[in-house]
Amino acid sequence: MRAKERLSIIKQLVTNNKKIFVSELSDKLDVTEETIRRDLEKLESEGIVTRTYGGAVLNTEGSFDGVNFYNRATINLEEKQKIAIKAMELLKNKTTIAADSSSTVIETLKLIRNRKDVVLLTNSTEVLREFTQSELTIVSTGGIFNKNSLSLQGSMAKDMIKRYNVDILLMSCKGLDKEKGALDSNEVEVEFKKVLVKQASEVALLVDHTKFDRSAFMQLVDFKNIDYIVTDKCPDDIWVQFFEENKIQVLY
Repeated sequence: MRAKERLSIIKQLVTNNKKIFVSELSDKLDVTEETIRRDLEKLESEGIVTRTYGGAVLNTEGSFDGVNFYNRATINLEEKQKIAIKAMELLKNKTTIAADSSSTVIETLKLIRNRKDVVLLTNSTEVLREFTQSELTIVSTGGIFNKNSLSLQGSMAKDMIKRYNVDILLMSCKGLDKEKGALDSNEVEVEFKKVLVKQASEVALLVDHTKFDRSAFMQLVDFKNIDYIVTDKCPDDIWVQFFEENKIQVLY
């Protein structure tokens, strides 16, 4: 069975069942589990699924071919804009800012585009396009271009980050779990963001309410490395207490 045919079958199965498992797909399609994991990684990069432990779940907001940054940017746009407004409280006295390539973070950066005093470090190529006429000083990491996330990745990007220290890092993730921390789905992106975390004096995680108690493929960062959670609505009492115990400030 060719890869294209196999991917088509997996898409149909996850669309029908909402959740799929590596072991079951391996048996059904008569290929190794490693092959299935690579297939799921490809589908995840297209925005169709989110990988979980042992399998993947359907992204209900984007279960079709050709999902890319611009499609994802329109999902929950109102929530992202609410988060962006709240995040402004953290940026008043910050002059060096690092940013990942997430659409939520870009909505935030749009609100400071006329600040001449800000130096922005980012791997986002969309930032380069969006802010050609802005007053920001932008430092691009360079690296290998990922056309789905409109970001620059790889060792060049990580090495570039290590040259700089920033006041605050703005980033997003795919899920939050009280035991596992902030979770994400793409290993290359995770390794990149981990380097960003090390270079930042403060870390702000920008996540909408759907990310709470949601799983993803791997840990991005544990909660001891997060200073702020910025979200669109008040988390439930259990999460509020959890953040208080971990000395994380929540803005909503």
